Amino acid sequence: MIRALAAVALLALASPAHALVLRDMLGREVTLAGPPTRIVSLVPSVTESAFALGGEARIVGVSDFCDWPPAARAKPRVGGMVNPSLETLVALKPDLVVGTDEGNREETFVQLQRLGIPVYIVHAHRISEMYDLIARVGALTGRRDAVGPLVAGIQRRIDAVRAAVKARPAPRVLYVLWPDPLLVPGRDSHLTEMIELAGGRSITAGEPVSYVRFSIEAAVARAPEVIVLADHSTGASTAGRAAPEKWQALTSVPAIRAGRLYSVDLSVLHRYGPRVPEGLELLARMIHPEAFK
Repeated sequence: MIRALAAVALLALASPAHALVLRDMLGREVTLAGPPTRIVSLVPSVTESAFALGGEARIVGVSDFCDWPPAARAKPRVGGMVNPSLETLVALKPDLVVGTDEGNREETFVQLQRLGIPVYIVHAHRISEMYDLIARVGALTGRRDAVGPLVAGIQRRIDAVRAAVKARPAPRVLYVLWPDPLLVPGRDSHLTEMIELAGGRSITAGEPVSYVRFSIEAAVARAPEVIVLADHSTGASTAGRAAPEKWQALTSVPAIRAGRLYSVDLSVLHRYGPRVPEGLELLARMIHPEAFK
């Protein structure tokens, strides 16, 4: 299966000029002069996957958010995902930039293409798409043979969590992506699938989009039994701090009465890459601590 994914990921057709024509995760054709050897990754999940596969030598630049593994921080940085420095990026002489339709701007892709720099876009909302993404990164970085063992290890850990929580009742879970305004995962978010795999039931799973603005009143009305707050703060920054004290005052909520209010580093749960099992295990321990004694 993995070899098939890798083959699909880099389905290449030789043109008369012997160019390499790839198809990204949005189905767009991406034309290269040959296999990419100087890749700039604007996507933390892609950077993590490249390092996990042993393909980091081809990564010549990363976004400011590409902070894992620690060795990734030593790569040249091109700025944020929303507003990377095109001047810095061009100076790295990439033959391919990998971006995402969630986090990067279409304007950035258009500008890069005007500069003659090919852009390969990734997109993943489900675990199955994450496997596809890893296979594609393996192909792009020349590490196809490493894809199978990495994915097999991820699958084993996910299956172990699923088995541990399988026979247990699924408590109602509220996952808060951002505190103010309150943002929560909807039906199309990979976080909703993660909550289900961890043995919970997201109270916002029925919302028809990936992420939706919600009100605290609506959240309280759905009586969550577990509340998980994504912590966006890093270092001395307080932006996106989990702010549990605001929730602790809501004593009518079952999760608060039971002392089941948690916060978690967003980078572990919000990236669809090789650390998904780590995030899933962490989430499962919050939802079903009794299953992991």
